Amino acid sequence: MGRIFEKRKHKIFARNAKLSKMFTRIGKEISMAVKAGGPNPEANLRLRMAIQNARGANMPKDNIERAIKKAAGGEEADYFETTYEGYAPGGVAVFVDAATNNQNRTVGNVRSYFSKCESNLGTSGSLSHIFERKAEFIVGNEALKGMDPDAFEMEVIDGGADDVVRHEDVIYIYTPFQSFGQMQQKLDEMGVEYRNAELKRFPLVTAPVDVATVRKVMRLVEMLDEDEDVNAVYHNMDISDEVAEELEKD
Repeated sequence: MGRIFEKRKHKIFARNAKLSKMFTRIGKEISMAVKAGGPNPEANLRLRMAIQNARGANMPKDNIERAIKKAAGGEEADYFETTYEGYAPGGVAVFVDAATNNQNRTVGNVRSYFSKCESNLGTSGSLSHIFERKAEFIVGNEALKGMDPDAFEMEVIDGGADDVVRHEDVIYIYTPFQSFGQMQQKLDEMGVEYRNAELKRFPLVTAPVDVATVRKVMRLVEMLDEDEDVNAVYHNMDISDEVAEELEKD
């Protein structure tokens, strides 16, 4: 019974830690949005997106309002967006998006993670041929408010989407990086609230990997992901069904 409780407790703590980091990340995004475009979401598309993402993550309303007030009042530290690129074992490309108020601290931490995981941190732009940046909007079926999904799909394609994927009760909309604001406005005009919207990086070239390589790369990804300054970590591993099945046995 004790072991079962310990396992359950570990899962709860892991979930809480993940939720805490998500709130921290959204809080930083709200702060950067306010400092860049002011505290009024009606006139600040970036802030409106951050608030919508906060709601989608069930961030308490008080937390959202507090983050806006602190940033508007100059109480919040200035955050800078930065990226790191490098190669992990097996020639796997790893791209890191971060937001920090101390770039020396962040680059030192990231460099140490790469070093500990037999990986090499490269120069900015070294992976530009491997990853492309796209916008991803996640819309729940409930947000369509009775609109026919096929008609909705045609509308967003006309609005600039280059890919629409339906999965269970969720619709994923992908647009080119430069069309992010255009799609955000399109959804606003349609009266459709998205659950989440963000810019992500997708691999144009993938690297086939075996089980041992996946474990090594995931050690690096996990170390990076646990860092408070890191917002997202991307890789280009091509994991086959056989390798995935083997990993599930762990």
